[in-house]
Amino acid sequence: MHGEKTRMWLKRFKIAIIEKNPKLIDELVQTMPQFENVDDMKQASALIKEGLKVVHQFKDETGKALQELKKHKDFLESTVRSNINKFDITS
Repeated sequence: MHGEKTRMWLKRFKIAIIEKNPKLIDELVQTMPQFENVDDMKQASALIKEGLKVVHQFKDETGKALQELKKHKDFLESTVRSNINKFDITS
């Protein structure tokens, strides 16, 4: 039974890496089972290293997207008139 839980965890971790799903990777790391043999431990270690790459890639992409959004926001704010004349009825 315990070996089945380990195999299922390893399989889910592989799927999370293939899908590039950082949320699932984090969940799986938090619920890591105890491994009964060295081969499973080595496989889990390799998967966690790959999972970290996915998480870092996601973090980098998110950071770049946030920078782009900030640039767009700053541009839009720069195009808005800051002083609106209260007596200007065309505004």
